[in-house]
Amino acid sequence: MFTLINLPYADNALEPVISARTISFHHGKHLQAYVDNLNKLLPGTPWEGLPLDEIVKQSDGAVFNNAGQILNHNMYFTQFAPSPASPDQAGKLVKQIVKQWGTLDAFKDDFIAKGVGLFGSGWVWLAAAPDGSLAITQEPGAGNPLTKGLRPILTFDVWEHAYYLDFQNRRAAQLQALWPLVDWAVLEERCVNR
Repeated sequence: MFTLINLPYADNALEPVISARTISFHHGKHLQAYVDNLNKLLPGTPWEGLPLDEIVKQSDGAVFNNAGQILNHNMYFTQFAPSPASPDQAGKLVKQIVKQWGTLDAFKDDFIAKGVGLFGSGWVWLAAAPDGSLAITQEPGAGNPLTKGLRPILTFDVWEHAYYLDFQNRRAAQLQALWPLVDWAVLEERCVNR
């Protein structure tokens, strides 16, 4: 049985970028529904008893959609902090970003553009290939780069429920506003230890 993750901060800790009201709906209701749905769907399937990442890699249909949304949201919520580590604390990751994009700002601009450019709902990801190179992927629905053989490192949620209470239809503004909340120590850990 899967359970709703506990947030590593108070519901209002990411304000004004992510309001307590958004956290209440996004984490407390949307994510809880995915957890409840997956727990109802898994019994008797080939994926029962597997870890979440394996379910995402192997499943399809409703099981994939709910498992993917749980994994994606878990990564999303745990990469933020009210007082996050700076990019200086992500040496290996930032070095690779600068190697590929030229500057950290150029990477952020590209990441935001890909998030804005994703039609409909989904996720924009920074992911690592087995050779250590990085890629920004656009994943519709519950998509995750794991299904493409990539290691997910950073994600911004571009489903409207993630930002509509705080930013209405201004997706680009929301994506830009998230950067000061990103905990680069978490990203570095995902980069080197997965």
